[in-house]
Amino acid sequence: MIYPKIALAQSIIEILSAKGIINIIISPGSRNAPLTIGFAQNPNFKCYSIADERCAAFFALGIAQQTKQPTAVVCTSGSALLNYYPAFAEAFYSQIPLIVISADRPQSKIDIGDGQTIRQENVFLNHSVFNANLTEEASEENDLKINLAIETAIQKKGPVHINAPFEEPLYETTEVLSVHPKITNSKPENNVSTIENSAQFASVWNNAKRKLILVGVNDANVLDQAVIENLASDPSVVVLTETTSNLHHPTFINSIDTLITPFDDSDFKEFNPEVLVTFGGMVVSKRIKGFLRKYKPQHHWHIDTLRAYDTFGALTKHFEMYPNDFFKDLLSKTSFAVSDYFRDIDAIYKIRLVKRQEYLEQINFSDFKVFEKVIGSLPKNSILQISNSSAIRYAQLIDIDKSIEVFCNRGTSGIDGSTSTAVGASVGNDRQTVFITGDISFLYDSNALWNSYIPKNFKIILVNNGGGGIFRILPGHEEKPVFNTYFETSHHLTAEHLAKMYHCNYFTANDSESLNKSLELLYNTNEAPGILEIFTPTAENDVILKQYFKKLI
Repeated sequence: MIYPKIALAQSIIEILSAKGIINIIISPGSRNAPLTIGFAQNPNFKCYSIADERCAAFFALGIAQQTKQPTAVVCTSGSALLNYYPAFAEAFYSQIPLIVISADRPQSKIDIGDGQTIRQENVFLNHSVFNANLTEEASEENDLKINLAIETAIQKKGPVHINAPFEEPLYETTEVLSVHPKITNSKPENNVSTIENSAQFASVWNNAKRKLILVGVNDANVLDQAVIENLASDPSVVVLTETTSNLHHPTFINSIDTLITPFDDSDFKEFNPEVLVTFGGMVVSKRIKGFLRKYKPQHHWHIDTLRAYDTFGALTKHFEMYPNDFFKDLLSKTSFAVSDYFRDIDAIYKIRLVKRQEYLEQINFSDFKVFEKVIGSLPKNSILQISNSSAIRYAQLIDIDKSIEVFCNRGTSGIDGSTSTAVGASVGNDRQTVFITGDISFLYDSNALWNSYIPKNFKIILVNNGGGGIFRILPGHEEKPVFNTYFETSHHLTAEHLAKMYHCNYFTANDSESLNKSLELLYNTNEAPGILEIFTPTAENDVILKQYFKKLI
């Protein structure tokens, strides 16, 4: 085996190996050469080389998202490290274990005018669950910091930063391991499985006639089917899910905005829950957030082993446990209340769904129509990745097959690394991965395709409406030059030449007939990754969407 000669690099590599870290994404550079040599020569690791650091970090995020295991990214010194920050922040808010390892100059070289040198220690302080600032020589103190960083990433489900100073020469190797680093064995935290003072909360639950459960970004299969059936059968419970909730039942309401957008004040007062229970990550719907901030529940309980954001300014209790454990314990001590809450809301929602179908059948080719067709075409049991802005919002309006798992970078809700995350996710799982994105998000992260690891069956469905369509949907849109240039970022670019440069199959559509044909070609052509670019009418999309909500009344 070939090792880097620098002992500190050996220690980092040996500890990551002992801790079972497998996936290492390396951004080429010189100062990180000792780490690159060591990781690439060690059969315990699966290494990927991705030049663009921002893409590399989101690629790593996608792998970690799918494997649920820490993924490491390694870079050289200087501004390279700062390009990891968008993915680092996303990992923090999405609770994804990411290990950033940055090579650095020795402290004596910082702030003296040396090249490719910045203040790297604690650079991610605001969004890191742990920072390991190592000293230049291998030591037990350094070993403990590295161990603790990895353990913290796992236990707190978040990103950590290990900063390692190396002095030249950087490329020397040896066949002898000169360190035997200390490996600590952390004990997994024992998450509680029963509710403390459960009688108190069971009493609140039993006495409430209106109970609303709102589920944000969530992994699939977090609730037992018995729990789901209990909630679905309770006449006093309404369950609201989103596309990213990955929670399904015929009685659950999976298009929140379709239900509540037409509500007036009297409707909201009828809908206002006495008890709100939330779990999962960020919620997409701005309307439900606005409603719950105005009509606050008497009790808001959030279930999460780590965090509870007071999203609606009404949080009364944080249950630090898994949702399934919470409901199994609570429901074993409660009974169904006499209530018309579910019946009344369900009746309204069923009428809305009929109106939605009628509207979709009559509208012209547009973003809304495209999302109906595209989501309906998705292969069963596939992984769906969605970019932010208008793409994730349109997806909330369409029913999706329960066999499909849905992911989106909703931690920070940025467009910057959606494609790279989707590519990483396609590498991190064995299932067919489809990525739906808008044109601005796609162009912004086009270096994601500068990547030799993309599976041949990876599909990108690119909805090109000629700019940032989300800004036409949001209030305040006026058709003026300042809007077109500085908000919408109007353009006439396509993905055709990018597809050719990166050896991807390329298909187009601009009406329903060509869309149907191109979708079939996209899914049946698998000798290379595929891009289907769908062109929709810039000036009509927002009108059609806004008219939809009016038709629901």
